[in-house]
Amino acid sequence: MAQFLENLLSVAGVPSRTDKAVRVAVLADSDTRWKWGALTARRIAPDTARLTGFLLRGRATPTVRQLAEVGVPADELREVTGQQFLRTIAEGEDGSEAGGGDGSEAGGEGRGGGASGGGGEEGPGAYDVVVLALVGGAVQAMLHGLAALKLRRRPVVVTGYVGVVYEKLCDGLLLRHGCDMVLANSRYDARRFREVYEGVGTDPSAVTEAALPFLGGAPYRPRTGRDTLVFAAQPSVPATRADRLYLLRRLVEHARFHPGREVLLKLRSKPGEHTTHIEELPYQSLTERLPGRLPPNFSLVYGNMGEVLDRTDLLVTVSSTAALESLHRGIPTAILTDLGVREVLGNHHFIGSGLLTSFDRLDGGHRPVPEPGWTADQGVAADGTYDTAFDPARERLAGLLAGRAELPPVTPYYTPTSAPGYLPPLLARHHLAADGTPLAAGAGREPNARVRRAMRVAVRGVARGAYRHGVQRVAPVIRRMGQL
Repeated sequence: MAQFLENLLSVAGVPSRTDKAVRVAVLADSDTRWKWGALTARRIAPDTARLTGFLLRGRATPTVRQLAEVGVPADELREVTGQQFLRTIAEGEDGSEAGGGDGSEAGGEGRGGGASGGGGEEGPGAYDVVVLALVGGAVQAMLHGLAALKLRRRPVVVTGYVGVVYEKLCDGLLLRHGCDMVLANSRYDARRFREVYEGVGTDPSAVTEAALPFLGGAPYRPRTGRDTLVFAAQPSVPATRADRLYLLRRLVEHARFHPGREVLLKLRSKPGEHTTHIEELPYQSLTERLPGRLPPNFSLVYGNMGEVLDRTDLLVTVSSTAALESLHRGIPTAILTDLGVREVLGNHHFIGSGLLTSFDRLDGGHRPVPEPGWTADQGVAADGTYDTAFDPARERLAGLLAGRAELPPVTPYYTPTSAPGYLPPLLARHHLAADGTPLAAGAGREPNARVRRAMRVAVRGVARGAYRHGVQRVAPVIRRMGQL
């Protein structure tokens, strides 16, 4: 009778009491990658999935303010090292609580092969999906770390890119090879990704076409009495003080030329914070060097990009992914050519878009018109097809989850044999040996090992704080002084 009721509930679409919700772990190393990873997980995983967020400790670990601005919640969220993350994955399969232990360094006690063994189901804390929202080198390190765990039933591993891919295409893709799914944000990216993998003789089947997960918002509708230009700043583009001062000066001059228009400089982070890229010359500081008072219709703004776009009538940028968000909503969008169309700026990505223009033309009232074929190829779906953009990824993930017992071992592209001069130093930066196992901490087995370990953890915590302060606050000041 019990089995009959279970079957009846299943036919009716009611989850069985024995059903286990899919558990998803998202490991991210910055605020923008957390946004991409968490939203991607929500897009492609089942609606009932439980999402645990892990923030990789480093120079760009997001602050509480940045996380609040991103506005993507998780069922759990905590900061970890790479070794702690790997240990959490191993402990989950072992049946332990997947909670990362006491927060100490994994050191030589990592579970390099401890989770391997006989048959049986994974423990209640095991993760079904791991989303690696990381820079390429960190993805490669985590792939080797996962491979070294030798899990009985490993999770499906997913990765991708947070925005426009305009540099280091081959480098980044090969570092991500070995994931079960490498998400491409557009048809254009999917073609390029497959060409790279095929060109080096690897399997391109992991490439899965999807879209940027944060596109959305209400379609643009011009409003009487409102005229707002938003400049989407980027942390590292352009890189030089002269170029950034030029853009800032032209933006302020545009505000003076158009006193009836609100001109907003949208900033990614506040001084002292870091995002995906280091910002050594923040616009907040550069505004203090401009002669005269800033016009009243010019201001600096922060906050969620989607909320800023709600009030935008013209989005201007050099090459920010915000341009794709703007185009998706039908907002007039301009890509600046004032500093040239160059790979280092990333605006070469927009060749053929119809969006390339200059401040001189914008001052004169020009509004670029996007090329429909280009926008469609880039995953911009203002026509309403965005809702189906993630169907291939959902279907592939569902198939991989159904066949988890038969998933092959994680096999990264680089090995100690194929790249002996490149891989070991890369893994060492994440405290992993060349075989993916944790590097030994050197402590030991002495009677007072626990005391020494506690002292080491405390000292490392202070050192991390000092290092982060030096990188985020002191170093940019020294660089700016050197340019005076």
